[in-house]
Amino acid sequence: MAAQRRKKEIQDETLIDLSKAKVSAEHFLERNSKMLIGVLAGIVVIVGGYLFYKYMIIEPRQKEAVEQMFQAQIQFEKDSFDLALNNPGGGYAGFLEIIDQYSGTPAANTANYYAGISYLNMGNFEEAINYLDAFSPQDDVTKAMKQGALGDAYAEQNDLDKALAQYNKAANVSDNSLITPYYLMKAGQLNEQQGKFAEAKSTYERIRDEFPNTEEGADIEKYLIRLEALEARK
Repeated sequence: MAAQRRKKEIQDETLIDLSKAKVSAEHFLERNSKMLIGVLAGIVVIVGGYLFYKYMIIEPRQKEAVEQMFQAQIQFEKDSFDLALNNPGGGYAGFLEIIDQYSGTPAANTANYYAGISYLNMGNFEEAINYLDAFSPQDDVTKAMKQGALGDAYAEQNDLDKALAQYNKAANVSDNSLITPYYLMKAGQLNEQQGKFAEAKSTYERIRDEFPNTEEGADIEKYLIRLEALEARK
């Protein structure tokens, strides 16, 4: 009898505990409803803050940056790279000022690419690499252009391994019939220059097979013939 009574007491205690647990859960929601509402409100504030930042801050600054940058782009197209960087004239900002004054905007991002190419043409390869590295491409074409330009900068510094790596990246971003064979050719010529004839041959053959109707494809046979002659001399 004592054992049965104890068993019933344990069952009653369990039911009481379960009841308390249910009440406790209800009380948790009651006690913490303000906190939960606060968390949700915080999410709304974050999202709202982002939208405010995008539409009230970034977009007006982007519009202003684009208007400011157009004169620098004109100087860039005229190969007046120092003017494009620093003082394009007419009271407009150069690329360096656009980067500094309008950071976070798409225009400032694009100005990084312009600055990198400007420094590359001016022979300042370290600065070219710095600004090109800071540029964030938005599509395959600009990604390939960035990597190809980095390849040029490294090649000018005689850092041929890095240059080759960048040319290969640029060539393999996509199958763009203008960009891909152009950087394949650069990679092939650099391989050939370094005596890597097998790699050069593979690259030239890819141009021949995949891009026969391009400017590079039209002349590729003479590169393959020359390569065979070089290999025969080894």
